[in-house]
Amino acid sequence: MTRNVPLYSSLQNVSVKVSYIHGLSVHNETRELLAGVLEGSRAHLARAITLIETKHPGKHQQAQWLLTSLLSHRNKLKKSNKLRDTFRIGFSGSPGAGKSTLIETLGKSLTGLDHRVAVLAVDPSSSRTGGSILGDKTRMPKLSSDPNAFIRPSPSGGTLGGVTRNTQEAILLCEGAGYDVIIVETVGVGQSETVVADMVDMFVLLVPPAAGDELQGLKKGIVELADLVLVTKADGDLLPAARRIQTEYSSALRLVRRALNYPWKPRVLRVSSFTNEGVNEAWETMTEYKETLLEKDLFNEKRMLQQKTWLWYHIQWQLMERFHSDPVVNDHLKDQEESVMAGRLTPGTAADNLIKFFIKQ
Repeated sequence: MTRNVPLYSSLQNVSVKVSYIHGLSVHNETRELLAGVLEGSRAHLARAITLIETKHPGKHQQAQWLLTSLLSHRNKLKKSNKLRDTFRIGFSGSPGAGKSTLIETLGKSLTGLDHRVAVLAVDPSSSRTGGSILGDKTRMPKLSSDPNAFIRPSPSGGTLGGVTRNTQEAILLCEGAGYDVIIVETVGVGQSETVVADMVDMFVLLVPPAAGDELQGLKKGIVELADLVLVTKADGDLLPAARRIQTEYSSALRLVRRALNYPWKPRVLRVSSFTNEGVNEAWETMTEYKETLLEKDLFNEKRMLQQKTWLWYHIQWQLMERFHSDPVVNDHLKDQEESVMAGRLTPGTAADNLIKFFIKQ
């Protein structure tokens, strides 16, 4: 049976009494999007995520109204103890680690347990063309057709961290539409992938049986952030290799220093999407992690600190966009770059010059 119970109830309970926020005229279409999201409509949710991903200044303002309205209603429900619990999980791993396959297997298992699952799958954008594959729905055909699941592929746009800059806001929209398990699948190709840990409650690293030396993971800086390591494809001829990798990563995690008195010790488990072996144990471990942090009053504290972190991410991104689009900077940029390449200026001096042009000093 389809569960279509939205997280924040219906739009009738949303108190938005004015049509203008800081002089912004709110479009009827944006109001309809808010209503549809709160009622759990997948079509409205998809359109809302498209809206927040836009770079158009006018639409960006509409998106911020939508998100602010959602936050306002969320806070009211929180005060009245009517806000449903959600769980945000990040999956990262190298290409070919089996992320999409495992997410589909886990997702189908969770919808069978009466959960509503949203998957925000970030596709890598080409550094040359800016294009991306956007093929996660085809890699998860069963889950994408599940009425209690929502899959949204988004291009990373070259953003460091393997996540689109709007992923954190998309999580809020998914929760508003009634999805209680939010899975963020990242590109998983290098050291910068750790940004995902700043937007999820639990960070899960997926490792294929042929991952090699455990130090490889440590060098990437990802293992030290992992709350759980899952060795994938642990079946058939690959089972011995999976057992070896499990042992190696277990040893590696013992060397990772965690914050003093942190109540959770990372674990390494084997899973198989083909036989489903280990999938239930993996979910039980994830829920145990959540319960542990809730008991120690660390769960909500972690989310609050993440909000602060993402404030600074957005400041950095917006400043860079304004810097690159500034006409005065563009008038001097080529000359400064040529001076650096010719050895007439150091990169630091040229940067100082361009920043002075930017702030009009």
